[in-house]
Amino acid sequence: MARTKDPAVRTLLIERAARMLRIREPITLRSLVAGTGVSTMAVYTHFGGMEGMWKALRQEGFTRLEARFAAMPASDDPVQDLTALVAAYLGNALEHTDLYRVMFDANFDLEDLKAAEATLEYLVRAAGRSRDAGRFRADTDPLQLAVQSWTVAHGLVSLVANGPLPRRSLTNGVPLLTALFTGSGDDPDRCRLSVESGWKHLHFTGACG
Repeated sequence: MARTKDPAVRTLLIERAARMLRIREPITLRSLVAGTGVSTMAVYTHFGGMEGMWKALRQEGFTRLEARFAAMPASDDPVQDLTALVAAYLGNALEHTDLYRVMFDANFDLEDLKAAEATLEYLVRAAGRSRDAGRFRADTDPLQLAVQSWTVAHGLVSLVANGPLPRRSLTNGVPLLTALFTGSGDDPDRCRLSVESGWKHLHFTGACG
């Protein structure tokens, strides 16, 4: 008889594994479930074994990021929307810092590489909308701009979540993105308003910095 999969148990094991990695605690089948109230069989039930758990662990960060992006409302201001996605990226990373550290760890495979890569497409589409709306130059490459925007977010997360910068340093995202987008052709004053509006979507729970 197949065992019933409890999503709560799956989440518990993934988040525990991410935390153990952060504090550099050795992870074995037994140490993973120790103190959780579930048996080692739960690892096989939910992941097919430890190898599957490692893949699911890395994938989970992208899964939560995609869900956050999908929940973002679109507006008639594509530059605002692009900024809001960057803010959502930051919020997701700072709310799930342990998982974020694993997302880009090439030591672990991904369950679904295409699904992970698809998260970037949200930013690509917003950058493309901005270009098509005349906010950016016609020769702007949406993919390149999306990657540059992602890089701004990744840099801020790394410096705030892991130190040495305090949380208030996140406000640097506004001038950084404004400079990036005006460099792509947007009007400085209009751009600043759009970025400031989009940045209001930065929300996360928990402490950092």
